[in-house]
Amino acid sequence: MKLLIDTNIFLEVLLEQRRAADARELLAKANQHICLISDFSLHSIGVILLRRNKANAFRSFLSDMITNGGSAVALLEADEMRVVIDHATNSISISTMPISMQWQISTTSRLSVSTRTSIGRPGAAVSPL
Repeated sequence: MKLLIDTNIFLEVLLEQRRAADARELLAKANQHICLISDFSLHSIGVILLRRNKANAFRSFLSDMITNGGSAVALLEADEMRVVIDHATNSISISTMPISMQWQISTTSRLSVSTRTSIGRPGAAVSPL
């Protein structure tokens, strides 16, 4: 199964936040699947870590998750965004969309989604589309 991992799952671990242990457990289980991170998430993680003077943590993340870890970066070309817009305006309310484009990417690519709700907040843990 393909899993698109949400930014917040990685940030829980990278920033040693309250749910870091849960996020680590989820990521350990994710090794059984094809894991993807959106280009938006990758850039967001970079910005957050660099603003917190954690350049080495970002380097390690890139190496561990992308270069050596086998996760792929999912991206949409500009012309593919029309499909995202069409789907978003027909299926879900703009006010309920996540800040990141991960939901839209996952829907157009028929991926499963692992979100912050997966580690203890209300909602679906991993939802196959």
